[in-house]
Amino acid sequence: MSAEADLEDEQYAVRAGAGDDHAYSWLVARHQGAVYRYLVRMIRVPEIARDLTQDTFLRAYQAIRAWRPEAKFRTWLFRIAHNLALDHLRRAGRVRMEPLESGLEVPDPAPGPERRLETAQRAHRLERALAAVAPAHREILLLREIEGMSYEDIARTLDLNPGTVRSRIARARAALRAALKD
Repeated sequence: MSAEADLEDEQYAVRAGAGDDHAYSWLVARHQGAVYRYLVRMIRVPEIARDLTQDTFLRAYQAIRAWRPEAKFRTWLFRIAHNLALDHLRRAGRVRMEPLESGLEVPDPAPGPERRLETAQRAHRLERALAAVAPAHREILLLREIEGMSYEDIARTLDLNPGTVRSRIARARAALRAALKD
């Protein structure tokens, strides 16, 4: 996300914190797709991801007055989504802490039918491999590779230092590569 978009988010978040419901609605509309995509890939159940997306925005709404402009709104919002996803996975007994590593390939859009089929098959294979890696690996890959967050933003979102983020991304990529070989 650009610095301009971060500044725009900040302006709307300040207004929302002052009680402007329209500003908060704008923030929801801007970020709900990204939060949902992140959660559905973490949780793997669309209905639960939808509920957690709503919970994320409800919690953010309840805490918007506590948000400080020093923290990027998007990072703060993803931190809430992260916590809700981990809570859900812990309750479901599906979180195992494992080391993370490197190598996410994003399929290219293809013009012809054969290329589209090939691309769809690779995307499906990648989704299956992503589902097979530990939730902690999947989470860090989604934030970096799919949501495009910087190492610093991921560090703030997950409450880690940037060096730990780098090493976890490397381990997550290795785990994904191994899952893709299976």
